[in-house]
Amino acid sequence: MEKMFRLKEHGTTFQKEIVAGITTFLTMAYILAVNPGMLGKTGMNVSSVFTATALSSAIATLVMAFTANLPVALAPGMGLNAFFTYTVVLGMGYSWQLALTAVFLEGILFIILSLFKVREAIIDAIPSNLKKAIAVGIGFFIALIGLSDAGIVSSQTGTIIGFINIKSGAPLLALIGLLITAILYTCRVPASILLGIIITTVIGIPLGVTVVPENFTPFASPAAPLFCRFDFTQVLTLKFFTVFFTFLFFDIFDTVGTLLGVATQANLIDKKTGKIPRVKQALLSDAVGTVAGAMLGTSTVTSYVESTAGVASGGRTGLTSVTTGILFLAALFLSPLFLLVPSAATAPALIMVGSFMIKSVVDIDFRDPSEGIPAFICIIVMPFAYSIAEGIVWGVISYTVLKVFSGKGKNVTPVTWVLFVIFVLRFIFR
Repeated sequence: MEKMFRLKEHGTTFQKEIVAGITTFLTMAYILAVNPGMLGKTGMNVSSVFTATALSSAIATLVMAFTANLPVALAPGMGLNAFFTYTVVLGMGYSWQLALTAVFLEGILFIILSLFKVREAIIDAIPSNLKKAIAVGIGFFIALIGLSDAGIVSSQTGTIIGFINIKSGAPLLALIGLLITAILYTCRVPASILLGIIITTVIGIPLGVTVVPENFTPFASPAAPLFCRFDFTQVLTLKFFTVFFTFLFFDIFDTVGTLLGVATQANLIDKKTGKIPRVKQALLSDAVGTVAGAMLGTSTVTSYVESTAGVASGGRTGLTSVTTGILFLAALFLSPLFLLVPSAATAPALIMVGSFMIKSVVDIDFRDPSEGIPAFICIIVMPFAYSIAEGIVWGVISYTVLKVFSGKGKNVTPVTWVLFVIFVLRFIFR
């Protein structure tokens, strides 16, 4: 393990990596329940989608582990699966087979773009202060996800968003879990975030939040996936291109943002070059995962921001991802056990990770308005738009405009200009 993942070089240990991998898995295991339920509304077999979700997540995460040696886990992306279900199939009236075809072709293009370092160039083109802002924005975004998953915040309070009256149920359990996790972390208890999830899950049993079914058994046999159910009959139409481009756009920038956020949190970004190590392999893992996912029968596979929970637990290498990948494989046979963990038990971990990630804000140069304002816009858009990609879009647009009007246009790189034009055209023709 030391030879393969260089644990000492990254300042970590075998035990830390295992705990980190388990923590990452538990914070994103909800996808095993959410994704089949969502894609099932298109007419796809729910059990088959569960198998596809677990397998594609395992494949992509293990590829990330052994090629990029990064503590990043992958799975079918939230938001992208909603677009797949509600817009493409239920909204536009396309079959789920055609939607899978769009995802499959997107993955093939991603592999090509990754091999020719196009996606790597996009990451390098993002200015230094915006990279730090992306990490901060993801911190607020992931904290909001945790608060929302626990039912602590809601739009049903008479305001745009607000705290509900917390007295019982999942919100109360999440607050108890947050307090426990914060105490454990402050007292420097090893594996504090993972312990917090486990303890909160157990406390949830008497509170009625953690539901243990009658005749509970932790084992279940996996169903066969919907293998290669593609439909190429409409791939040359304008509507199909719109669907294809939307999948492509959001996956590119969700992945870019997530990799930057995780790498910043793990202190993996090269201080001299500002680059993520082995980013080409990391992006290729995402592309391979998307192709594998489409072939198995699920929506776009992407890097998960919940990986920061594992990083916060000490994960620094691909061994963290190996652990998470193996647990996804185990979930094929232990799905009832993993699905016992309620979102109220993983929410405290996400909120805690959000607090860890905003520390990068102190390194942003707010003294220069042409740097500080775009960073601020990038930070606030991510949680308010509920999208990492949108935060990057508005950050790059505002950065380019302010640099030009402040007489610093020469600081904008050619690739950043290309991104600016693409983003502006997207708003015009969307």
